[in-house]
Amino acid sequence: MDLALVWFFLIAALWTAYLVLEGFDFGVGMLMSLLPRGDAAHREKERRVLVNSIGPVWDGNEVWLITAGAATFAVFPEWYATLFSGFYLPLLAILVALIVRGVAFEYRGKIADAAWARRCDIAIQFGSWVPAILWGVMFANLVRGVQLDESYQYVGGFWALFNPFALLGGLTTLVLFLLHGAVFVALKTDGEIRARARRFAGVLSVEALVVAGGWAVWAQVAYSPAWTWVVVAVAALALVGVFLTNRAGREGYAFTLSALTIVASVVLIFGSMFPDVMPGLDGGTSLSIAAAASTPYTLTVVTWVAVVLTPLVILYQAWTYWVFRRRLTVGHIPAPGGLTWKKIKESAF
Repeated sequence: MDLALVWFFLIAALWTAYLVLEGFDFGVGMLMSLLPRGDAAHREKERRVLVNSIGPVWDGNEVWLITAGAATFAVFPEWYATLFSGFYLPLLAILVALIVRGVAFEYRGKIADAAWARRCDIAIQFGSWVPAILWGVMFANLVRGVQLDESYQYVGGFWALFNPFALLGGLTTLVLFLLHGAVFVALKTDGEIRARARRFAGVLSVEALVVAGGWAVWAQVAYSPAWTWVVVAVAALALVGVFLTNRAGREGYAFTLSALTIVASVVLIFGSMFPDVMPGLDGGTSLSIAAAASTPYTLTVVTWVAVVLTPLVILYQAWTYWVFRRRLTVGHIPAPGGLTWKKIKESAF
């Protein structure tokens, strides 16, 4: 068995899990300034509903990013080195955004102050919008191909990453994650905010069909093999299904179809890259799966580690979603319980 080839598909699966799960909490974070309505007190309660809807799971969703990165480092060290050096600044921006977002989630409720909550909301939105765009830019460049020299070093320059195809890719992931988040909010909440999220999802499903469809057709015509036309069709039908099931109030089906759209997008991306991990631009030097892979011994050890640990991670995360499966409303939101600035100053002296 060619373990390098197996791990190429396993890493694609890890990225799929990350983008499906983190995709909806990116969407929820971006919607924090769009969904809440009413007076200041009511908007704050609705923002807290949004935060609480993903509060138990957002950090667990990021485990799949860490796992995908660690697996790439262990199994395809040449890919890891080329990717993280060539895409250093976009990946650094994503990392900073994720750190800011995580801190804001953890500390938003620690201080009972409206200005503090607003700053944390801005940080959460920054930490959601930036990765939602840059992940699309990064993966679109992997589909299009990048400039590599004979030693597999990226030589294309920073601004070459922001070509029209990649920018449309960033807009595609942005719209897909917004849609995924809106459907999740409709699934996880009740009352006015649920109805509002459904209306947002209806509009976003049409926008996603146009934007994502445009990018997928461009990718298919210019860079992808013929068989991925099937994947494009699946994604398009899934988005139509999101619109119809969301309109019928079947949020569970709509969420499943939204997730299927993201799954199909990842299949299109990795199918377009295959048999390379970093295709060359315009037929230039490419980094293949075989050239990027570790030694057979390393691949064997990493495979056994994954066989033992991955099911445990899946079971734990599934249990977390099951425990926190019930819908939320503004009626579930208690009065703020954080410290005041006065108490903080008193405790400091």
